[in-house]
Amino acid sequence: MPMFRIALVSDTHDLLRPEVLDFLQGSDHIVHAGDICGPEVLRVLADMAPLTAVRGNNDRGPWAEDLPEATTVRLAGVALHVVHDLADLVLPGGARVVVTGHSHRPRVEERDGVLYVNPGSAGPRRFKLPISAGELLVDGTTITPRLVTF
Repeated sequence: MPMFRIALVSDTHDLLRPEVLDFLQGSDHIVHAGDICGPEVLRVLADMAPLTAVRGNNDRGPWAEDLPEATTVRLAGVALHVVHDLADLVLPGGARVVVTGHSHRPRVEERDGVLYVNPGSAGPRRFKLPISAGELLVDGTTITPRLVTF
């Protein structure tokens, strides 16, 4: 089975930067961990690769009503749980990866056999936090996370 690339993005706040779009190119799947802030962002990402997205605290209006607050997807044999704010996490059994956003702080941490990844914010700069995104490279049972700053 070839390597499977899952691109991770969060907190775009209705801004899709060209360098972030370049990074997302060639992904097998894209995960957006909320604070999308507009349906056009979802349309652009869904045109690039299959897309999983959750609603963030800033995702309001009719376009956001169908977005789940949390979801679990199985990609390349890996159960990946997505929720915008880590404080709202109810960890489902069997999840190997949790993807969150909200804090705008990129972070990778493993706890109790679960990989927690926050790709940070790919949208407007907030305070002195970096503009960032991430990816998971899945090769069989090996999951390699990577964060990229722009």
